[in-house]
Amino acid sequence: MLSKVMSFALNGLEGHEVLVETDIAGGLPGLETVGLPDAAVKESKERVRAAIKNSGFELPLGRITVNLAPADVRKEGTLYDLPIAVGILLSSGQLKFMPDDILIVGELSLSGDIRPVHGIMPILLSAREKGFKKAVVPMGNQAEARFIEDMEIYAPETLSQLVRFFEGEIKLERVANESWESLKKSDIAAEDFSRIKGQSMAKRAMEIAAAGGHNILLLGPPGSGKTMLARALPSILPDLTFDEALEVTKIHSVAGILDNKKGIITQRPFRAPHHTASAPALTGGGSKARPGEASLAHNGVLFLDELPECSRTALEALRQPLEDGFITVSRVSGTVSYPARFMLVAAMNPCPCGNFGSRIKECKCTPSQISRYLSKVSGPLLDRIDIQIEVEEVTYNQMRQEHEEEDSASIKKRVCQARDIQSRRFEGSGCYANSHMSNAQMNKFCTMSHQAEKLLRKAFNTLKLSARAYTRVLKLARTIADLGASERIEDIHIAEAVQYRNLDRKYWQSSEV
Repeated sequence: MLSKVMSFALNGLEGHEVLVETDIAGGLPGLETVGLPDAAVKESKERVRAAIKNSGFELPLGRITVNLAPADVRKEGTLYDLPIAVGILLSSGQLKFMPDDILIVGELSLSGDIRPVHGIMPILLSAREKGFKKAVVPMGNQAEARFIEDMEIYAPETLSQLVRFFEGEIKLERVANESWESLKKSDIAAEDFSRIKGQSMAKRAMEIAAAGGHNILLLGPPGSGKTMLARALPSILPDLTFDEALEVTKIHSVAGILDNKKGIITQRPFRAPHHTASAPALTGGGSKARPGEASLAHNGVLFLDELPECSRTALEALRQPLEDGFITVSRVSGTVSYPARFMLVAAMNPCPCGNFGSRIKECKCTPSQISRYLSKVSGPLLDRIDIQIEVEEVTYNQMRQEHEEEDSASIKKRVCQARDIQSRRFEGSGCYANSHMSNAQMNKFCTMSHQAEKLLRKAFNTLKLSARAYTRVLKLARTIADLGASERIEDIHIAEAVQYRNLDRKYWQSSEV
């Protein structure tokens, strides 16, 4: 007897239907899986055999053939265990009834327990888009499934429980939906700006970066507070919207790092890979083309400390996602794309010893050593960083000052007001921050006063800005104007934006002399 059970496969974040066909014929007993399965799927026959037996059912005598269609798409992972077992029980007549329009995914233990799998969120979202109204997922994935609306989702604990549910012997409660508003989305940040002494210029730069989603480079000697500033940034970023949270959760679910108890990401990601991370670690890759740190930081922050110590190949691999907001990973098995719209926060010393340009300590590096060190960061990468700010040493008096520094909550309020302006400005366009503006949007929304345009022209010619640097200065000025609630970009906004583009000339060009 032939049976058919619907399941799903993932290619990156995109899902597609997989039909699990099971046929039991005469001949020597055996279980064969075809349809381009990977090693995990091939091993499923042993898990399925034990799960069926230990759940109180019988493995049918005869030749069992399981086909995963379409046969030209590679099937990966353990999520086909449950649909294969259900298909065998249906073909052998041990399961009398199963709904035709239901999607089934899940891994089986040898005892028949249903174990959680990766990628439930993108699977269910894709299935809903394709018209599925019902789904069966593991109990361990129900926290992830509770945010999928307009679907009947059931989460049994065991194979026998699922069979009894299909037969009408027991009733399973569908996974209850939970509203986004009911979740606690704001926790106390690990770092707060009130704990950072001095650094008023750097704090201002971080506020502007947060308000417009701009990339920022912090350059200064060791111990000046660069890492603290970076780690405090999430505390002033706007809370995730529900749509943004779903995007982030899908990526983390596919990567297998999602907290199954929580089920959804409620805070903007902050990823801080070690400077020894390889290019595939940053951009994604491996035999199964998993998302890398850049994609895991989507809608959040990617922090690269000790920037010149990072692999040159790894840094250059970030140029495309910094420009386009997504990463394409190509492998022999296929090509997948992951979103990677993140804020890049980079920190570095000005030289190998860290004291070049210091007012307190003497630099012991030779000009050639400084030049080699700085040249590890390429000009095209610097061109993609909107804000370059020098972080100076904190003095004793600043450390001992009695007046309180402004806290993150106060800064976040101004950032959110600026983001609200941008949200209204770009409503319905798919753009959420000034840094993401297209050329057409820049022409429409970046109107300048006569004095502002005159100053920008002078800066462009004097500083020999590239076309990319020009657009980034203009976007940055738009953000500065938004923080001041100004509809038009004035000359003071241009002046401040331009001053955040001079470190490459102070350090990189001077080191080449």
